[in-house]
Amino acid sequence: MPPVQAPARASAAAPRSNPSGRQPLSRVKSSKRRRFGLLRLFAYMILFILFLGIAFMAWFFLTPSGTSLRYRMADTIITTQHRVWAKYLIGEEGLKIRVAAYAKQFEEMGEEEDTHVINLPASVTSGTGGGGSDESEAAAAVEPPPPLTKIEEVDGTGYHGYLLTVSDPTKIRLVVPNKAGKGEKVTSMVKRTGAIAGVNAGGFADPNWKGNGFQPIGVVISQGEVYYEDLGKDKSTQIVGIDKNGKMIAGKYSIQELMDLGISEAVSFRPRIIVNGKGQIKNHSQGWGIAPRTVMGQKEDGSILFLIIDGRQPGYSIGADLYDAQQIMLEHGAVIAANLDGGSSTALVTEGGELVNKPSTKGGRYLPTAFLVFEDPSSVSVPNIWEGLTPDEIDPSKW
Repeated sequence: MPPVQAPARASAAAPRSNPSGRQPLSRVKSSKRRRFGLLRLFAYMILFILFLGIAFMAWFFLTPSGTSLRYRMADTIITTQHRVWAKYLIGEEGLKIRVAAYAKQFEEMGEEEDTHVINLPASVTSGTGGGGSDESEAAAAVEPPPPLTKIEEVDGTGYHGYLLTVSDPTKIRLVVPNKAGKGEKVTSMVKRTGAIAGVNAGGFADPNWKGNGFQPIGVVISQGEVYYEDLGKDKSTQIVGIDKNGKMIAGKYSIQELMDLGISEAVSFRPRIIVNGKGQIKNHSQGWGIAPRTVMGQKEDGSILFLIIDGRQPGYSIGADLYDAQQIMLEHGAVIAANLDGGSSTALVTEGGELVNKPSTKGGRYLPTAFLVFEDPSSVSVPNIWEGLTPDEIDPSKW
């Protein structure tokens, strides 16, 4: 009978059996400690976030720097279709006061008498049929005329844009849509008329920011004729335009005063931000928020400056306030400048209807007016599409 072998001893490294399936007490305690540590860390993070939130709110609402930022944010919202949201930053009463204060400020900025004069270069006046001395004509023969239009890029903190310079102001005409009942995009106006360049001009009735772009606000004057007005007799309005000699006119005027000044092209908009070479806006806090901008100005040599700033596009361009726009215009020699319709209306277009900038509304909006540049403005026909219509007969919301 073979000998009985003894059972083999279990290896020391072999795991011990745990018939109950329970974790060892030490492992349970370690797991609980880890969970408690994570919960404690999470609680600390929550407390830290709450502390930061309370500290931020205290700074935002109780300190001068925080209040300045809060009002600038509110001003930015006021320029959008969500104006009412600004009340969450400055209160409902604060919103009313802010809007009224800006309206008062803008009116005052249009009151000072403009005394600027322009001196068109001989090369420009000779090219437009203007008279000149033998010396100026000789100089023009030596010096080549400047290009009619020049576009340069403009950059600053949080914004990107363009500056269009038109060397001969008499080459600018105010153009309106060619069909009644709806506005027209600047791209279409430029392409249709064969213009060299164009920018958006005056404001318009825009119910719920979905208007058809057909009903202007204030006055529209093209080629010296009043195409549209909703002011009533002898009432004044803030306008932006050019007289028959190419001098820019901006400020508060009645229609009769404009006629006496020899106005040629004009729309209603405000505020005038430079007059007699002086900026009217003291700092960013008076800049009416950050938004896309269109601004028109003029230099002493008569050249017209159109500033186009894109906005409402994080990562590309947020926008600029009117103080930013004013400083850019002053740096480029403007002696007078005024705000035009901005926001999603802002557009810069070149020959053939090519859109240069990036409007916050893709492709741009339908508008009632645009300032266009032509080699021969006298050849351009601009029919009055509002002829025979009163403001009450226009529905700005019907497409």
